[in-house]
Amino acid sequence: MVKNALQAQLLKAGLVDNKKAKKLSKQAVHEQRTGQSEEAELKAKIAQDKQEKLAKDQALDLEKKRLLQGKELKAAIIQMIHQHKIMQTDGDVSYQFIDESKIKKMYLNQQIYNALVSGSLVIAKDGESYAILPKALAERINDKMTGFIIVNNSEKNEQITDEEDPYAAYVIPDDLMW
Repeated sequence: MVKNALQAQLLKAGLVDNKKAKKLSKQAVHEQRTGQSEEAELKAKIAQDKQEKLAKDQALDLEKKRLLQGKELKAAIIQMIHQHKIMQTDGDVSYQFIDESKIKKMYLNQQIYNALVSGSLVIAKDGESYAILPKALAERINDKMTGFIIVNNSEKNEQITDEEDPYAAYVIPDDLMW
């Protein structure tokens, strides 16, 4: 009457009746004969879910690695700025520049001021302050990550001039003192 111990236990507990137990046993026998079962569908769904989870985990891992590399690069650039900044810059000559749409002023000695105007030195952001660096180091920093170099007078800024502008022929020098 009952083919396995589990069905006997279910019958005793009153969870299934004889009709349902026979139907389940017939269905199990039919699945064994035909080879069709819901297990194959479940296994396929589980395998697909595992593949999706693996792909999602790999994408998250790549994103974490990219963020970590960005942080490492930023830390390396900050370390380069700290190691190579010119320390003895205090002087009487004021140099004004723009940082984030605000005019900033630094007091420099004449030699540093001349080097900044000629483009052999640059101003870089050093946390909340500013550092003066050699041009070669600034180019290496810009190749790695932009946003650190604020003033680089060696770059030729091509400005579009209006043809009707009567003052277009007059160039304003970078070292103009006010």
